[in-house]
Amino acid sequence: MTDPRIIVALDIPQADAALAMADRLDAARCRVKVGKELFTRAGPGIVHALHARGFQVFLDLKFHDIPNTVAGACRAAADLGVWMLNVHASGGAAMMRSARDAVGESARGAPLLIAVTVLTSLDESDLAQVGMLADVTQQVVRLATLAESSGMDGVVCSPVDLVRLRVALAPGFLAVTPGVRPAGAASGDQKRIATPAAAVAAGASYLVIGRPITGAGDPLAALAAIEAERG
Repeated sequence: MTDPRIIVALDIPQADAALAMADRLDAARCRVKVGKELFTRAGPGIVHALHARGFQVFLDLKFHDIPNTVAGACRAAADLGVWMLNVHASGGAAMMRSARDAVGESARGAPLLIAVTVLTSLDESDLAQVGMLADVTQQVVRLATLAESSGMDGVVCSPVDLVRLRVALAPGFLAVTPGVRPAGAASGDQKRIATPAAAVAAGASYLVIGRPITGAGDPLAALAAIEAERG
């Protein structure tokens, strides 16, 4: 596949185990995501090791800080040669624009830069606890619109928010969706989820899927089943 649409979340704490899982996948069929725990334990070396195996890497560190700090972090991530990285849209327009400028300076070429809207583990009651009284999808649309106007390539959002987003945003704006579970799979700590087929039908660009693949006895067969279900 020239542009695999499934990103396998390597939410595995140790580098050896994460690489062993990558060795059971196919870099031509999927990309991989490296998150906070794995990167904190293994450092940039895990990205280099995955690149050596032919994988494109989504570095999922969700930067959120003052603009200058986020710019430096994004510049460092771009210099690793990652395919995609992300920031929190709630960091504001100035922060996102600084991130955009920083990745454009990388000698390795600018990775895709996307912004996290509302985490898929959160619902209205969670938002209310931190003073956000908007309905979840309304907040997602607000942050996604801000991200688009700030030069982001796309957003991270729940698949259940996609219908409203696709009306509000330009057709080429990317929607990267965690919270995707095959029919019958456990939801885990995700609250706003959809099946692969439903997510694609609603307009998802890329699907982030972890445990249904990495927890399977045959991860590559699980990936193939999800590809078939996605259509």
